[in-house]
Amino acid sequence: MTISIEPHLKLELTSENHADGLFDALASNREHLSVFLPWVDHMQSVDDFHSYIKNCKSLYKEGKEVSFVIVANEVVVGRIGLHHINDQNKCAAIGYWLTKDTEGKGIVTKSCIALIHYGFHDLGLQRIEIKAAVENVRSQAIPEKLHFKKEGILRQAELVNNKFLDLVLYSMLRTEWAEGMVN
Repeated sequence: MTISIEPHLKLELTSENHADGLFDALASNREHLSVFLPWVDHMQSVDDFHSYIKNCKSLYKEGKEVSFVIVANEVVVGRIGLHHINDQNKCAAIGYWLTKDTEGKGIVTKSCIALIHYGFHDLGLQRIEIKAAVENVRSQAIPEKLHFKKEGILRQAELVNNKFLDLVLYSMLRTEWAEGMVN
């Protein structure tokens, strides 16, 4: 599955053929990404990404996750997905990362808009969350720009680099999205 956003920007459902691109994106951005992402140190080879992708595909088949690579100008520049899909409660959480040199170009914002539309319209979700570390101002800018509601702080909710980080919790409801807050 591919979601086209613009002529040179698309989301591709994560598959084995993305392992090299994901590893290259991570390898050249390891220091940048490791500040707020707990999994970076565990991804040391293309084989690690093959294992990761195998898990993504399994979660997709179980209906628990839909993950995409972000492709700009035919190069993998990041990842985005709907994670922790809860079919009973019709909710999920968006997670994303992007290479440093592609930040500030609206790529994650545009990718989130496409993914939110997919989540509400194709998956029938009722609620979508985004969590960002309190110190990660760039990541918080995305849900704020998209008019997500800030619900509060999850104290010491994620262990990154042997330190527990507080996370800001944002949410968007299907009715809010449908009322045209963003789209």
